[in-house]
Amino acid sequence: MTTIPALKVNGEPTPIGAVPVHTSVLDWLRDRGLTGAKEGCAEGECGACSVLIARPGIDTPTEWTAVNACLLPIASLDGQEVITAEGLGSPADLHPVQQELAVRGGSQCGFCTPGFVCSMAAEYYRPSRGACGGDHEHGANGFDLHALSGNLCRCTGYRPIRDAAYALGEPDDAFSARSAEPPPAPVATELVSTEGEFVRPASLADALAVLSEREDAAVVAGCTDTGVQVNIFGSRPQLTMAIDRLDELREFSVGSDEVRLGAALTLTEIERRLAGRVPLLEQLFPQFASRLIRNGATIGGNLGTGSPIGDTPPALLALDASLVLVSSRGERTVPLAEYFTGYRQTVKAPDELIRTIVIPLPLAPITAFHKIAKRRFDDISSVAIGYALDVRDGMVSAARIGLGGVAATPLRARDTEAALIGQPWTEETVRRAAAVLAGEGTPMDDHRASASYRSAMLGQSLLRFYFSQEQGVFA
Repeated sequence: MTTIPALKVNGEPTPIGAVPVHTSVLDWLRDRGLTGAKEGCAEGECGACSVLIARPGIDTPTEWTAVNACLLPIASLDGQEVITAEGLGSPADLHPVQQELAVRGGSQCGFCTPGFVCSMAAEYYRPSRGACGGDHEHGANGFDLHALSGNLCRCTGYRPIRDAAYALGEPDDAFSARSAEPPPAPVATELVSTEGEFVRPASLADALAVLSEREDAAVVAGCTDTGVQVNIFGSRPQLTMAIDRLDELREFSVGSDEVRLGAALTLTEIERRLAGRVPLLEQLFPQFASRLIRNGATIGGNLGTGSPIGDTPPALLALDASLVLVSSRGERTVPLAEYFTGYRQTVKAPDELIRTIVIPLPLAPITAFHKIAKRRFDDISSVAIGYALDVRDGMVSAARIGLGGVAATPLRARDTEAALIGQPWTEETVRRAAAVLAGEGTPMDDHRASASYRSAMLGQSLLRFYFSQEQGVFA
């Protein structure tokens, strides 16, 4: 492993130095005078801290990827390449994104502006961005406003920021040229301080060997959950192990009978590689947190926490997914419907990792993902429902419904499925089944929603699903 962890910041090789293991990228940058990035929330919701990282691309060898610097430990970027708002341009030589924000009034107090600059630059350099007809969420230049969904502004207002995004042309500079070169390879890393130890194993075998000896290790990929625990709740794991760049956990394939998704692929990578081939997931992705979070978050991490309110489990339950679990003892495959055993408890042993998510083919022809939350985007679910139905000759021949937020674990709505299968796909059938669905799970009262509200939303969701399908509109 490397003895002197370092990274390239704005083109300059920079040693990480003797810092506490849980030092965030944001704090590390600010301690070195790069104070453009700010801490607004410390949990990945405001985007004031966003920076660019050179990551493996899909359409080009490298993509400039915007991430929340407040969530990542600096040790996780050993050997990597980071660009901050200061590195994009200067007052004497503004970057095109900075120029458009300035001339169109896209900044007032300026606290959020460097974060917007980095997120906007990531979309500016996105290889597949191109001119299009434009709609309420895309400019004629192909700019996707979802790229800014994790960046908040409370004084400028979003119209000038949107105008700046839609005014951007095609990039032709050193940063776009950099995309043609491969990103830095992952570096096996070890950093030790009085807070504990951070390691990035060189291989899956090395990672599993660590877990076989240290079952207390905090396993991280995008740190979108662990980073919050460290920042907000003061968690200080004695051993943090990063697995996000392990090739063995980054499988992607679409075969004749199954789709295989590596547990360490980010949601953005999966979304772009699938390109709509799993419609249920295509509906899920825009509703999962923000682009900044999806650029780091993984399905493996979302399932690994065992949370009952994760967004991916309801969809994956509806898709009848299975998980490949791996340890030094070997591999085993577990149906996702049998994976959760209690509140934040699963069948995964402490020395196991989720290696692959497997989705069987063919897919059900009628699917939808419904998320009930206080905000349309970038929010935690009060209730989440995944639907996958097959209707033949007017009869429901198969039904799978995954639920989140209504019990101690994500679960299948078995009684509702039974109420639908073998019945005509009619309003009468659906209303009867909706009454059953409203009684599924054991919803509770909390600050997000009452138990009665959650139950009511379950029943209304099935009715919405039915009428949307009958009217041929997006559910």
